Amino acid sequence: MSRPVTIFTGQWADLPLAQLAPKVKSFGYDGLELACWGDHFDVYAAVESDKYIKEKWELLLDNGLDSYAISNHLTGQAICDLVDERHKSIVAPGVWVEGDPEKTRQNAAAHMATAAKAARKFFDARPGRTDAEKAKPVRVNGFTGSSIWHSIYAFPPTDQAYWQRGFDDFAKRFLPILEVFESVNANFGLEVHPTEIAFDIASAKRAIEAVKGHKRFGFNYDPSHLGYQGVDYVKFIREFADRIYHVHIKDAWWGRGDGTAGVFGGHTDFCDARRYWDFRSPGRGDVIFEDIIVALNDIKYDGPLSVEWEDGRMNREFGATEAAAFVRQIDFEPNATTAFDAAFARKD
Repeated sequence: MSRPVTIFTGQWADLPLAQLAPKVKSFGYDGLELACWGDHFDVYAAVESDKYIKEKWELLLDNGLDSYAISNHLTGQAICDLVDERHKSIVAPGVWVEGDPEKTRQNAAAHMATAAKAARKFFDARPGRTDAEKAKPVRVNGFTGSSIWHSIYAFPPTDQAYWQRGFDDFAKRFLPILEVFESVNANFGLEVHPTEIAFDIASAKRAIEAVKGHKRFGFNYDPSHLGYQGVDYVKFIREFADRIYHVHIKDAWWGRGDGTAGVFGGHTDFCDARRYWDFRSPGRGDVIFEDIIVALNDIKYDGPLSVEWEDGRMNREFGATEAAAFVRQIDFEPNATTAFDAAFARKD
């Protein structure tokens, strides 16, 4: 299939984009999913400066790369979270307000709304972009955070009203953001993930209900965060067929370790041999990607397949190169013409 194979730059933000771009091309990728941190993509600079956008596209195209999405995970986390000192190191400059968690949340929400405007301006400015392409929604992926994640295990006794207040808080903060997305024809793709308002199929349905089915709220599908929880990651695609706005190719293994640390991780670090689960380079974990490609073909998803490379046991340049080849191997074009058994039909 002609789906572009891209890589998410979030795990490479220690490298300047000018240094990363030629590397990524040599690894075998078609483009970049640009992280809104490091020097990879600054949403405020993009909104304010035509020169900034022009230079960004020149850098990409000079290296034979394209882009199909920006991702605002880190600052997005602070929108609904119960903000603490950990957020200070991840949010964009100007978002953190010392001693004022609520103001930090509000600044994070404003940053996400600006990301929608920045994405629209950035992708419309791509040289050679047609009017038909400009009429399509642009993609902004990210996190939402959650004010109720700390209550994931229902003790002290937690009733549905308590959890509903968390979904109501999410709706209060995100509905105005989604209206900005609507105004610029952009889609927000939540990466369903522990610590977010949606972390499995049930909570994803509830999040959609909370924002009254707003069409701009959908998903950056990532099976790695579902499999080790025991969530059916193929069913997720079929359940939310019209809301899969972007796809991460990321792997994990589970059912490992020595029984010391379970699904919740035991406060161990990644790559600790005691862990029940860990992230792996695509193709080296337990995710069955062929089933995913079949489901994506069935729902007619034609967007990018973006590698989010995380494997603490492997050299990342080796892993990213291997992953690009793996994605091209597993992706295949669906049958769009005749049924496979049509030749058996009688003509008389």
